[in-house]
Amino acid sequence: MKILADLHVHTVASGHAYSTINEIARAARRRGLKAVAITDHGPALPGGPHLYHFGAMRFIPPVICGVRILRGAEANIIARDGSVDLPDSYLAKLDFVLAGFHAGCGFDNRGISANTDAVLNAMENRFIKAVAHSGNPEFPVSFHDLVQGAAASGTALEINNSSLSMSRRGSRPNCENLAELIAGSDALVAIGSDAHIAQGVGVFDEALVMIHRAGIRKEQVINASLERLTHFLGPGGPEAE
Repeated sequence: MKILADLHVHTVASGHAYSTINEIARAARRRGLKAVAITDHGPALPGGPHLYHFGAMRFIPPVICGVRILRGAEANIIARDGSVDLPDSYLAKLDFVLAGFHAGCGFDNRGISANTDAVLNAMENRFIKAVAHSGNPEFPVSFHDLVQGAAASGTALEINNSSLSMSRRGSRPNCENLAELIAGSDALVAIGSDAHIAQGVGVFDEALVMIHRAGIRKEQVINASLERLTHFLGPGGPEAE
């Protein structure tokens, strides 16, 4: 299975990442990617960009170095009702929005029930396209409920390569469990590198091994086909100029 778009990449704007959009686009081209989503952290994360950053993404060219640039965000879930740290008026202007939990954003140590409710409620927001790194043991959720909710809402669940290699220690067994449940469902998957430097763009090795072993089907993976990704995103998808 070949992944044609990296749907989780951070730039220097995230405050703890080390490459620019132009550097990321060049790296994506070298990797043979057709699209890349710029998903800097929402403003609730310490050191993250301010709100206006996401409104100003309109200045980013839609194509750089022959690679379609998806203007996006990794929004932080901040309440049990599924609220995130970017208002809908900003989310509506973006091509691809991930939502997930991060320490220090106001929703720490709430427990599995509250965490699960928060994610399921976030899925009801039509502007949130995917849930980020759900295998993080720091924010436990019911994977059964998560997969059911994702299938019902059409929200993609991310298999995050960085969680399997260098971030969120202890995520692998959770991700394996999640992947197996996804394989037995109609839920959709997004593969993301979670790159914080250009050299990590398009690195999916661990994630691809995991979904292969779990039996996740190619047609479930939204970024294994540009046609599928374009349909998933709707107007403004990767084939748009």
